[in-house]
Amino acid sequence: MELAHSLLLNEEVYNQLGEFQKAEFIFEWLQFLEKLLPVTSRADIRENQKKLVEQLTSLLNNSPGPPTRRLVAKNLAVLYSTGDTFSVYQTIDKCNELIRSKDDSPSYLPTKLAAVVCLGYLYKKLGRILGNSFTDTVGNVLKAMKNAESQGRYEIMLSLQNILNGLGAAAIPCHRDIYKAARSCLTDRSMAVRCAAAKCLLELQNEAVFMWSTDLDSVVTLCFKSFEGSNYDVRLAVAKLLGTVLARALTSKQTTASTRHNFRRISLEEVMELLGTGFLRGSCGFLRASGDMLKGTSSVSRDVRVGVTQAYVVFVSTLGAQWLERNFSAFLSHILDLVSQSHPKAIQSQMDAIGCRRCVSFILRATVGGLLGEKAQIAAAKEICQAIWKLKKVVDAAMSDNNLETRISTTDVTASQHVLVCALQELGSLIHGLGTTAAPLLQDSSTGVLEAVISVILHPSISVRLTAAWCLRCIAVALPSYVSLLLDRCIERLSALKSSPEGVTGYSFAVAALLGAVKHCPLGIPHGKGKVIMTVAEDLLCSASQNSRISLQRTQAGWLLIAALMTLGPAVVQHHLPRMLLLWKCIFPSCPKDLETEKTRGDSFTWQVTLEGRAGALCAIKSFVSHCAGLLTDEVVQRLLPPLPSAVDLLTQLSSIYKSYGNSLKTPSTVYRHKLYELLAVLPPKTYEGSFCAVLKELVADLTVPDSQINASTFLLPPLCHENDLLLLGPLLQETDHRFIEEQLLLGNSIAGGSLEYDPYSIYEKVAKGDSVPKPLPPVLSVISAATRLFGVMFSHVAESHRLQVLEQLLNSIKQTKGSRQQIVQLNVVSAFSTSLKHLANCKGSLGPEEVRRSALAVVMGALESNNSLLRCAAAECLARLAQVVSDSAFTAGLAQVSFDKLKSARDVVSRTGHSLALGCLYRYLGGIGSTQHLNACVGILYTLSQDSTSPDVQAWALHSLALVVDLAGPLYHLHVEPTLSLVLMLLLTVPPAYTEVHQSLGRCLNALITTLGPELQGSSMTVSALRTSCLLGCAVMQDNPDCLVQAQAISCLQQLHMFAPRHVNLSSLVSCLCEILLDNSVLVNLCSSYLLLRRAVVACLRQLVQREAAEVSEYAVALVKESREDFTPADVNIREIGLEGALLGLLDKELDQRLCQDIKETLTHMLTSMAVEKLSFWLKLCKDVLAASADFNTVASVDTTQEEETAKVDDGSVLTSDNDERFHPFSNPRWSTRVFAAECVCKIISQCENAGSAHFDITLAQERKQRDSRDDFLVLHLADLIRMAFMAATDHSDQLRLSGLQTLLIVVRKFAAVPEPEFPGHVILEQYQANVGAALRPAFAPETPPDVTAKACQVCSAWIASGVVSDLNDLRRVHQLLVSSLVKVQAGKEAQSQQYNESTSTMEILAVLKAWAEVYIVAVEKQKNQSDAQNHCLKVANSAEESYRGVTSSASGLLDLVQADLGTLSKLWLSALQDFALLTLPSEYASQLPAEGGTFYTAETIENARPHYYNSWALILYATALWLTSTGFIVVDPDEGVTNLSRPVTPTTMCQDSSTRPLVKSPEDVNTDRFHLILGITVEFLCSPRSDAAMENIIACLRALQALFDVPWPRSKIGGDQELGIELLNVLHRLILTRESPDIQLAALEVVRLILFAAQEHVKEKRRSAEVDDGAAEKETLPEFGEGKDTGGLVPGKSLVFATLELCVCILVRQLPQLNPKLTCSPAVQSGKHLLLSEDGSRLVAVALVILSDVPAICSPEGSVSVLPTILYLIIGVLKETAVKLRDGQLPLTVAASLQALKGLLSSPMARAEKSRTAWTDLLRSALVTVLDCWDQVDGLLQELDEVSLLTAITVFVMSTSPEVTTVECLQKRCIEKFKITLDSKDPLHHPLWENCRKQKKQNLKMLLNFKSFRRE
Repeated sequence: MELAHSLLLNEEVYNQLGEFQKAEFIFEWLQFLEKLLPVTSRADIRENQKKLVEQLTSLLNNSPGPPTRRLVAKNLAVLYSTGDTFSVYQTIDKCNELIRSKDDSPSYLPTKLAAVVCLGYLYKKLGRILGNSFTDTVGNVLKAMKNAESQGRYEIMLSLQNILNGLGAAAIPCHRDIYKAARSCLTDRSMAVRCAAAKCLLELQNEAVFMWSTDLDSVVTLCFKSFEGSNYDVRLAVAKLLGTVLARALTSKQTTASTRHNFRRISLEEVMELLGTGFLRGSCGFLRASGDMLKGTSSVSRDVRVGVTQAYVVFVSTLGAQWLERNFSAFLSHILDLVSQSHPKAIQSQMDAIGCRRCVSFILRATVGGLLGEKAQIAAAKEICQAIWKLKKVVDAAMSDNNLETRISTTDVTASQHVLVCALQELGSLIHGLGTTAAPLLQDSSTGVLEAVISVILHPSISVRLTAAWCLRCIAVALPSYVSLLLDRCIERLSALKSSPEGVTGYSFAVAALLGAVKHCPLGIPHGKGKVIMTVAEDLLCSASQNSRISLQRTQAGWLLIAALMTLGPAVVQHHLPRMLLLWKCIFPSCPKDLETEKTRGDSFTWQVTLEGRAGALCAIKSFVSHCAGLLTDEVVQRLLPPLPSAVDLLTQLSSIYKSYGNSLKTPSTVYRHKLYELLAVLPPKTYEGSFCAVLKELVADLTVPDSQINASTFLLPPLCHENDLLLLGPLLQETDHRFIEEQLLLGNSIAGGSLEYDPYSIYEKVAKGDSVPKPLPPVLSVISAATRLFGVMFSHVAESHRLQVLEQLLNSIKQTKGSRQQIVQLNVVSAFSTSLKHLANCKGSLGPEEVRRSALAVVMGALESNNSLLRCAAAECLARLAQVVSDSAFTAGLAQVSFDKLKSARDVVSRTGHSLALGCLYRYLGGIGSTQHLNACVGILYTLSQDSTSPDVQAWALHSLALVVDLAGPLYHLHVEPTLSLVLMLLLTVPPAYTEVHQSLGRCLNALITTLGPELQGSSMTVSALRTSCLLGCAVMQDNPDCLVQAQAISCLQQLHMFAPRHVNLSSLVSCLCEILLDNSVLVNLCSSYLLLRRAVVACLRQLVQREAAEVSEYAVALVKESREDFTPADVNIREIGLEGALLGLLDKELDQRLCQDIKETLTHMLTSMAVEKLSFWLKLCKDVLAASADFNTVASVDTTQEEETAKVDDGSVLTSDNDERFHPFSNPRWSTRVFAAECVCKIISQCENAGSAHFDITLAQERKQRDSRDDFLVLHLADLIRMAFMAATDHSDQLRLSGLQTLLIVVRKFAAVPEPEFPGHVILEQYQANVGAALRPAFAPETPPDVTAKACQVCSAWIASGVVSDLNDLRRVHQLLVSSLVKVQAGKEAQSQQYNESTSTMEILAVLKAWAEVYIVAVEKQKNQSDAQNHCLKVANSAEESYRGVTSSASGLLDLVQADLGTLSKLWLSALQDFALLTLPSEYASQLPAEGGTFYTAETIENARPHYYNSWALILYATALWLTSTGFIVVDPDEGVTNLSRPVTPTTMCQDSSTRPLVKSPEDVNTDRFHLILGITVEFLCSPRSDAAMENIIACLRALQALFDVPWPRSKIGGDQELGIELLNVLHRLILTRESPDIQLAALEVVRLILFAAQEHVKEKRRSAEVDDGAAEKETLPEFGEGKDTGGLVPGKSLVFATLELCVCILVRQLPQLNPKLTCSPAVQSGKHLLLSEDGSRLVAVALVILSDVPAICSPEGSVSVLPTILYLIIGVLKETAVKLRDGQLPLTVAASLQALKGLLSSPMARAEKSRTAWTDLLRSALVTVLDCWDQVDGLLQELDEVSLLTAITVFVMSTSPEVTTVECLQKRCIEKFKITLDSKDPLHHPLWENCRKQKKQNLKMLLNFKSFRRE
């Protein structure tokens, strides 16, 4: 293929190739030429132009395929536009000649078509240069069209579009002729021709004034006609034409004089009238319509209505958002009028009404929801409210009129119902989308949104009542603060209007809807509401029989409320379970006999009530099983079961009851059936085994004797087909932007889709994905769908013998029905059977013996040859599942053979498509079928079918099946890759573009082939290279295809190629292709954009590309826009400023599809992570633009500055002014969700910068580096922007944005708190932003703020105060005051909490406040401690610096003073919180011991919700409490309480006593002991088993709390006196050290160990002292031995504190210095003898461990000390030996200093002189000295490393600190003196700078030693 890369075609190579290779070669050359021509010099082109033109025009005669002819045309056009144009007329003449040719044979057709395409592109590129030649050309082309077939008409239309585009206004003479031709094509029988004609007319209307003036009516009628029988693509194209023409007609100015006399300005009313006519009357002329109207049969065909609906949307979006804002009220009244009574024909049946309502809702959603910004949406919501009020008045007037004549006109009332439904739905959707930004709308009393919605809850029409309830639910989800308020209001009205039927149903719907909203509101509702609702429901059920007029409504309402209550989950439901089970038990007769007697009594009305009640009860139980699975214990299941047999009995009797009591029971009995099936499907089948036979009988009857003649395939089958197979069945089954309205075209004429009124019980359920409102189907259909689901469950559980009977019965019933009914039965049977196979496959069950398989096969095979393509698709899937369940290779081979035989013989499309798909599906569930022979046969047959050009359907299905085989056959397929790829390419180059389904299947094949080749595509061999080129060629063909789905396939193929062989995919052209698709649509993204699936493919591809090459992708995107400047509309040009990132953010804001939004977010996140640091200013500006775009909308931001803040006014004001520059704003009114994402991006940018280097957080360094290189950019230089963005977000209307803003502020404060301000030494950079921080936090403490926002703000407050940014107390007070106000709220207790949210939210808020105070207190205490240390240090140094010092101390003590004022209150609250936490951490078996009313801050009912909040905040509260107790020294007497109990002492001793048995007054000792055990208990419980994800902060806080606790004598005495407790603590700490690597944790743990040891020392000292005092000095000899080891010196592991301490220290030392472990010393790994240099943390750990070791003997008895001494000496000297190394700078290693210190401490231990241990000590110490002396005699090679000074110091310590008898032994003395002498005489100049000092030191040491000797001699 490389040979094709030349300017002229390489004819030599070309002629040697085979037929198909030629086509490939040509295409490759043309592609190369297209890229080459624009960059070739003019001279070169002119030189070769003649030859090139010849080569290109000769290709026209070679029957080129569609992609090739397009490229030939493009290249010719480019060639003439860059080279000479003189021979262009010859080319045009040649083309015209080819078109005129009389040859009509199929083989000549491609040549004609190529000529047509060529003309189009030549005129498009050269336009007016071609003078007047166009009239002949157009005439010629139009003449050719008269007898052209569909491909010809298609290409001619597109060519005319290009000609018009190139000529512009010059083509006016031909406009009329083209218009006439296009008119006929717009109603062509070929859909592709209709699309092309629509495009041609769209181009024509740019210049042809008559289309939107004189001929407007006929254009509109024509479009309506075109919609009839259209497909999705035609509707899109024609709607675009119609919408654009009407928009043009409305906005056009009267221009030229020639048109003035017949030009009439058209008004908005007239345009709307025209569209409305199409919507209401369709495409029929007036006369025909009136005739039908007289007969009463007229009904607009649905495709026209759907098409017109799309045209409305195009019309509005073409005019734009501003136009819509200005004309909204006129637009709204027109749209709502479409479903009003003024057009009764449109809504004469319920089906029509539902269809029309859908369309109206779609128009409103797409325009109001898609085009308008938040401000405009609020205005629109007000307009909709006005409309609701107006309609309400009409209804009221009609209802209140007592005059009978007028009362009859209740048609007015029902007439308004559809308008109200649409208005309420849109209002709900609007508010739902606005979220908490809609708060001002609801607070605006002049609009009265809530009043309007609640007022129509009493409307006579049930659908209005339901929609009003749904609207309330949307409001509740958007504004959680309204849920409780609305619930109260509705419950109150429900109780008040108990005797009004509308009141009971309306308000019960509302309450149920609101309960359904609760699970979407994280803050919940108060627990008590459940009880109220249960009581109301019981009351309704009990009073139902009192008044027959409303018994039906009360019954329904009662059960609806109970069913909705179940959605609140187990925590609420468990309290009402017994009452519900009782009601459930009572509603069904207890035995069959009662049922019999029931049947004889009553009339149709009582039966209606009974069935309604029982259906409701079934629904409630189903809701219970679905939402409260946690409560389904065996006991509860047993109580659920008794009524079930009775329910099934009633099911079997329904038909006889229905016969006895007439038609009125039809719907109630269907609903009952549906609800029973639904309940049984969710219960475990074992629970109703006894009823299997009866239920199966009913199911079979339902499936085979359908009441309805409705074809239910479109909602039953799609879930059973594989989603990839549905692609075969056209866009209607795929996700599109118009799914909401297009759905009704799928469902056949008898049904328009689901609607709320069909099943009120769906109002509390979760909405299906992608729906805005629940759309339950009519009962007749939903019962079938429930029956198929239940059949699936039951069939897999019945006995195998029974299965055969059931299948035979189903088969017989299919045979017995005839005609259209047969297909309906077949469809139901296949869907039921397919569901059962799904279940069997999931539970790995088997189908049964041979007979069952045979019957099963008969069921499926029948459907595989059905006329219904969806049924064939489902049957193929079912066949494959059957093979999966049977899982027997012979059976599978048999199935495949049947299909093979069928495909060889059959000639009809139906069986060929069905069986070809079956072959592919078989592979799906069985991987490769294993045998190559089978694969070869399969591939052979599919090859043949895919080349059957007579039937595109067969081709599409066969290719799809081939794609499945390729994908699933795995490595076996490698043999076939090349031929398959050639086949795919050949078809891509030859199949006409009109057959889009074939191209889509080809795309899937190519994708599967690329996946199969995988990473092999990177190879460099000839074959791989050829395969790769073919793949790229295939992608290029598909990218040029006009169909969006084919383009989507091309993009996903390129994405795959880029994954496997990134070097071979041209990134710049791929990115430019992606950007063109995305940005082309960015103006009207969710309206007239191309397919949703194409947008998804583009973003998915971008997401993958930016993971690897974000920077390149970004650069290419901007480069693309710069190149094609003239093609882009002005709105898009700003991509040059905002880049691809900004374009994606804009797209994110407009896009409504959730999955697409998620992909865009991920793409942006990848770009941010890889580029934010390099393009810092750019990213911050993007985020700032998005956040600032809504700043004008911020009314919250008007900061209230109080008197004390006068000084800050300037700051506060300046913070809030936005840059009012008049420049074009890149983001206009972004949605709140986009702003939240921007705030999250800011946080991510900060964390990226944190990883990138310290300069981002150091202003001096940043400024220096910025001066050096101005391109450098650092985060700290943008601090003002960060604060501003955080401020804007934190003060928004949207609560989610406020949370994100506060989080951003928190991160900024934490990261920048310590950055100093270089211009003002002693100050930090954040100090200047005090006012901003204060202003951002203040609104969060307003009374109406939600608790989660306040809780977040508390966290920011404490971080701000604790950060130490503000040193001036007066400035600090502002933020401190906010915390004080919260504390006041907390003190009010849980009774005073607002009843808006769940009780657990007040727990969250209280704990957040207490945690914030704890953090501030901890910091204040730590600061004071650090300062007192520093002060002591200063005092030692000098007294002169007093003045400067005083200033610093004041801030720390000031901060403490601020807290001190509230410390009394705080300490009580902290202790209460800790007691709560202690109770909550008890294991579940102690649940019975928990206090019945809950804790101080949580209620017993919300205990589960409260837990996480306690887990989040206990650690800091614990630490603060420990510090407070320490500061009081545990001697606190509360002035309020005397010496009574704590605020709420619940300790293990008092926990279960009631108040009468508690001691009334506790002694301070008891109170303190309780508190001590509380803190110790929580700490040990947590440290014993910290979860692996436990936060480091929590562990550190625990350890710090223990340190604080043991800093005070009283707790030390407790732990010292209780040895077991001490040992337990040490063991816990040992385990912590083993499991946590963090040095901070280990150091903190060692500090606690030191304190425990100190406490034990104190205890031993105290005991010795008291013994001495008691026994007097006389009997000293007989004193008992205190300390461990007693008289024997034995230490018992597990019982010994000393042993536990040694274990812990050894663990630390051996971890840092493995050489110390004698077991390891022999191993080769450690024997190298190299000294290890420890890390700083390691050295500190070793040092602390040594200090602890030296203190150990103090808690031993003399005998005990002898036991531990060898170990301690070994470790101390071992550390010295291993770490005494000379450091370069002459520093003494920390470990060495510590070991010398420890040695000194140990040697001076009193035990060395105690009588009982003296001798043993002396011997051991001598051995130790020998060890030290031996250090010199190690291997010579190491001598230079050894630090002699340290070793000499060690010897000195021995000499000075031990008793003389240790060192005066002759041999030791001699060796010591020798070492000193050697060193003194050393002349080594390389000794470090401290050498002189050391010499002096050594001289002194020697002098001492000699003195010592002489002293000894004496």
